[in-house]
Amino acid sequence: MLEIFARDEGNAIPISAVSEATLPGWLEAHPKSRQWIAAIGFKGEPGTFTFIPDSGGRPSGVLASPADGASVWAYSGLSMALPEGTYALEIEDRDAKLTDMALGWALGSYAFTRYKKPQRSPATLVWPTKDDRAEVERIANGVFLARDLINTPCEDMGPEHLADAALAVARTHGAAAHVITGEELLLQNYPTIHIVGRASSRAPRLIDLRWGDESAPKVTLVGKGVCFDTGGLDLKSREGMLEMKKDMGGAAVVLGLASALMSANTPIRLRVLIPAVENSVAGNAYRPLDKRNDGR
Repeated sequence: MLEIFARDEGNAIPISAVSEATLPGWLEAHPKSRQWIAAIGFKGEPGTFTFIPDSGGRPSGVLASPADGASVWAYSGLSMALPEGTYALEIEDRDAKLTDMALGWALGSYAFTRYKKPQRSPATLVWPTKDDRAEVERIANGVFLARDLINTPCEDMGPEHLADAALAVARTHGAAAHVITGEELLLQNYPTIHIVGRASSRAPRLIDLRWGDESAPKVTLVGKGVCFDTGGLDLKSREGMLEMKKDMGGAAVVLGLASALMSANTPIRLRVLIPAVENSVAGNAYRPLDKRNDGR
C-alpha cells in the first residue's frame, strides 16, 4: 500500500476542491479557466472532476468535487479515475478530515490481484501533512485483508484456508491461536458447528484467536465462516446459491478488524471466534428438523 502515497510533492498535480456552490468563486479567482470550464460543461457536481490545462495543453491542476456522504468517500474514486501520476490535495477547509480523505484514496485503489495483475496502478497521492498515516495504513490493510478473503473463490477459500488466514494474522501480531477440527468439535461440545459442516470433504473448524493483556477490558469478535452454503438438504435455488461463498464475509470482517486493532496496539483483551464450515450435500448432511429440542 505504500506505493499509493508519496512524501515529496515534486511535480505533483494539485487537486483543488470545489462544489456547485463554490465553483463561481473559483472561476472569479481564475478567469483564464472560465472558457475551458464552460466548454467542457463542468458544473462541480458531487463526485466529478476535470483537468485544468496550462497554455501548452498539459494538465496544470485538477478541479474535484467531493462525493456526497461521509468524508472518507469524498475523493475515494479519484485514485483509479485519475491517470497514473502523482497528485496533491489542496484543501483550504480547516475542518477537513484529511485522514479520512487519505483513507478513502487508499480504499479506492483496492484491486484483487491473486490470479492476475491489475491493468494499471492507482494514482499516487502526496501524503497530507496533517493526517495519521499509521491509522490509514492499518485500517486499509485490514479492509484489504477482508476483501481478499471474500473475493477468493471457495475452491481456494474453504474452512482449512480460512483457518490458515487466521493463523497468519495471529503470527503477524503475536497472538495465540487454536483450531478445533472435525470430530474434536464434538468432544469439545461444539455439535452445531460439526453438524453444519460434516457433509463436506473439508472438515469443519472452530478458530479461536486471543491477544492482549489478560487484565485489559475484554472484547470478543465472532464472525460467521460458512465458506459456501448450498443450503444442505434444504438445497438453495441456483440464484440463491451463486454468491453463497460470501457467507464467510463475517469471518473476513472480524479478521480484518482484529488485524487493525492489534496493529494499533489497542489496550484490550481481544478474542476472535470463527466457526469455519462448508455446508455441503451428502448422505450425512444435516436434515431439516433434526435435533430440535422444542417438542415440535
